[in-house]
Amino acid sequence: MNFIINNKKKNWKIILLSAIFILSFINSKAQVQRNRTATLMGCRFDFSIIAEDSLLAEKYIDKAIDEIVRIENLISDWKPDSQVSKVNLNAGIQPVKVNREVWELTRRAIKISEMTEGAFDISFAAVDKIWKFDGSMKKVPSADQIKESIKKIGYKNIILDTLHSTIFLKIPGMKIGFGSIGKGYAADKAKEKMVRNHVKAGIINASGDISVWGNKNNGEDWKIGIVNPFEPTDIIGAFTLKDVSVTTSGSYEKYVELGGKKYSHIINPRTGYPVKGIKSVSVIGPNAETANGFSTSIMVLGVKAGFRLINQYPNYSCLIITDKGKILKSKYFNTKVEIYDSELKPATSP
Repeated sequence: MNFIINNKKKNWKIILLSAIFILSFINSKAQVQRNRTATLMGCRFDFSIIAEDSLLAEKYIDKAIDEIVRIENLISDWKPDSQVSKVNLNAGIQPVKVNREVWELTRRAIKISEMTEGAFDISFAAVDKIWKFDGSMKKVPSADQIKESIKKIGYKNIILDTLHSTIFLKIPGMKIGFGSIGKGYAADKAKEKMVRNHVKAGIINASGDISVWGNKNNGEDWKIGIVNPFEPTDIIGAFTLKDVSVTTSGSYEKYVELGGKKYSHIINPRTGYPVKGIKSVSVIGPNAETANGFSTSIMVLGVKAGFRLINQYPNYSCLIITDKGKILKSKYFNTKVEIYDSELKPATSP
């Protein structure tokens, strides 16, 4: 009798374990990944959302897009009816009351400018476009032209009124713009909305400003490719990421070649000259907005000053590829990274 009882217990145990396995299999198969690409804020956005079924995943992507469109309508300086455009139109005239979200984003942008000592500056939108990267430029601008072009740049001339939620640009003709951190902010906000809707995993890629959360359908962390800045069609490696953001800035994305020299489209707002020394920099941290501010600033500052900046903030780290092909990591870099291209070997940070 004891044998029969024990055997029954054993059978029930097998049945229970089998049921758990089947339920786990069903639950894992129930999760689907849907991908979509859209043009928003003047650039490409890629969405990958994991949900219980395809229809639900598509609805979540719709919500993410709606959030980005909402932000675009607030901060896009190329939309004449946006709040930022109204601020720019009233430069040197009067303060403009704005949505508190726009005010706070401006305040944080000024904070990044202070942290980077002007290497990042949202008033760079006022620069006269003397550097052209559309093929029409035939010679390097003169020193006088460059000096004149940056006269209206200066974050210290942006006046914020906390009580009345207003922004005032002191100099007539001055402008602010969120082309540098706006996409990262939009990616962050779309991710926040997905998390609030209990979407367990996904990626939002705003043309290189990326927010990721959760795990892939197979339980693995997300992998983000690293572009070879010398051959942009190649991937030289990958970051393994979970619940973080990564942004990449690069001098290889757009440039002009004059007299045998290449000039990057990333301009130092303090000097008016294109950056040099770094081909690309990827910054990893809690949010894409701040990471983008850092990646742009490090391009401007150069390797040594860039590392001094990022090393002050342990929650953020960066990987730099220099114009000599060296791959350098900042002090607090602890992200898993693979390098596939043997010609670009990691080097020790200076």
